[in-house]
Amino acid sequence: MSKSRSSQIITCKVVNLPSGLLLTAAVIWACGEPLKVEEIQIEPPKSTEVRVRMLYASLCHTDVLRARRKGDPVAVFPRVLGHEGVGMVESFGNEVNGLEEGDYVIPTMLAECEACENCTSANTNLCLTYPLSRSGLMSDGTSRMSIKGQKLYHMFTCSTWSEYMVIDYNYVHKIDPSIPLPHASVLSCGFSTGFGAAWKEAQVKMGSTVAVLGLGAVGLGVTEGARMLGAAKIIGVDKNSMKKDKGLAFGMTDFINPDECSDKSISQMIKDLTGGMGVDYCFECVGAESLINQAIQATKEGKGKTIVIGGGINSVKIDYFPLLSGRTLKGSIFGGLKVKSDLPILMEKCKNKEFDLDELLTHEVTLQDIEKAFELLKQPDCVKVLIKI
Repeated sequence: MSKSRSSQIITCKVVNLPSGLLLTAAVIWACGEPLKVEEIQIEPPKSTEVRVRMLYASLCHTDVLRARRKGDPVAVFPRVLGHEGVGMVESFGNEVNGLEEGDYVIPTMLAECEACENCTSANTNLCLTYPLSRSGLMSDGTSRMSIKGQKLYHMFTCSTWSEYMVIDYNYVHKIDPSIPLPHASVLSCGFSTGFGAAWKEAQVKMGSTVAVLGLGAVGLGVTEGARMLGAAKIIGVDKNSMKKDKGLAFGMTDFINPDECSDKSISQMIKDLTGGMGVDYCFECVGAESLINQAIQATKEGKGKTIVIGGGINSVKIDYFPLLSGRTLKGSIFGGLKVKSDLPILMEKCKNKEFDLDELLTHEVTLQDIEKAFELLKQPDCVKVLIKI
């Protein structure tokens, strides 16, 4: 039973407007097919769940992989994608604590029970009680969405490309209503993932050297995190020279476009900027097999750390000797951030305007134009596409 008055199934209906059709959920029926904005049904939340009226969402690289890349290990369809977003609590189950109707919340792909072996460890943010969901279903193995009687799969624990979503309350974070909602949306994954990777995973030291491979929202988050932690040199690497100004805005000190120096490897170009030594920390933010070994080789022998953040790699062949020489390779989900312990700190920084997230929000579309968002991502001046629900 829901504590709020809204405990019935919601049908997200088609509304006829003079300018065309406004539909309220983006459904993808198979990998590689275009998204269709259609009428779907949203069930009421169960005892530990929250139903959220979505206000904004954003497009993340992981969503693109799920929509466009064949070979996805969790290829379940039909599906409503989207895991970045912000909305308002509409109703909630009778076991939900700490939330009220009208609260602003963001979804989080991870949870923090604060009691399991992992949550009480400083070495990981992967809760064992409420693990990362890859099935596309709720914890009870069912879905809260359907279309014409057919089950719809979620994206991780949520589906933000819809007028409403249902999510377990352990995977939402209440935010201060004074935080700009578009900023809250990008903090629900991309930028926070990068910032956390510098802060929590690598624990970048004052005066250190950093390389960031890929200057999208995640890479710019790494750049900002490294700047705030006092890195002396932050080298941004991207084939798109238009990303240079974005990198500089977040604290980058040097820029490399590998296409402009094809006779050298990326690792060598990074070493050229660090007196031949390499960097203390290198972050792979693209998800490209060819960049993993380059990232490792770009770090200092004996103590260099490589943090892999980019998704989309199924397997990769690692050069053994650079690792044998004392370097470290580490993977990261959500930048190592713990939802209850660490995310409020980022939200406070956002509230205090300690970083300029408007630099990320280069484009905006409405939900009914969501296919346009995928095309905008291909534009050289695009960093993040905001989706207005």
